[in-house]
Amino acid sequence: MGLTVSVITATYNDADHLERIIEQVKKQDYADLEYIVVDGASTDRTPQILAEAKEWFGERMKICSEPDDGIYDAINKGIRMAKGDVIGCCFDEFTEVYAVRRLVEAIEKEHTDGVHADLDYCRDGKIVRKWRQGQGRLRFGWMPGHPTFYLKREVYERYGVYRTDYRISADYELMVRCLKDGQVKLAYVPEVLIRMNYGGTSNNGLSAYLLSLKEGHRALRENQIRFAWFTDLCRTLRVLRQFL
Repeated sequence: MGLTVSVITATYNDADHLERIIEQVKKQDYADLEYIVVDGASTDRTPQILAEAKEWFGERMKICSEPDDGIYDAINKGIRMAKGDVIGCCFDEFTEVYAVRRLVEAIEKEHTDGVHADLDYCRDGKIVRKWRQGQGRLRFGWMPGHPTFYLKREVYERYGVYRTDYRISADYELMVRCLKDGQVKLAYVPEVLIRMNYGGTSNNGLSAYLLSLKEGHRALRENQIRFAWFTDLCRTLRVLRQFL
């Protein structure tokens, strides 16, 4: 029997975007997929959209609708609700109907604790940033693309969930925490499986980018990564190269 997968979407008063995400998840051809939507008590069309989606997914869908303390708190709620062997998030667009299946197959084939793949950032339908990290070392600025980052449930049970005291870089902090000691192994799928809208939480303007750098440095220091400034520099250079 194959691995079961839980895909989590956090949303708040973003009905049109949520509608597009749900359609993306519906198209996935992986049969053992549980879909969890954590809504921060939206007041727009979201409740209606979720009710219609629930009819389509049936028992494969779980919905939580209540106030939360931001996106990372919402994702944590989803993780705690999840029953899948593998857990990931979906906030944008899968490029292929087999995207989830490809990620899970890589975990099964390589017997790893998680997986990541390539992704494109797009604006107005055009690619503006190409995330091609491959395999590497955190010390030299390497990091998986979070939208493609799927982990086995046991990793969360061992290392914990997202820290809500980070505003926009809790995803980076989680990856540093899980990957720093080399005990969590990731498979890599060298294929663009996610297309992400450029202008999200951590790349929406200069102030957000500077805050991301500040919180990224804090994540390294708090996780006892030596010479954090060196990793910051390498990470920045890797990000700049993605625009070329």
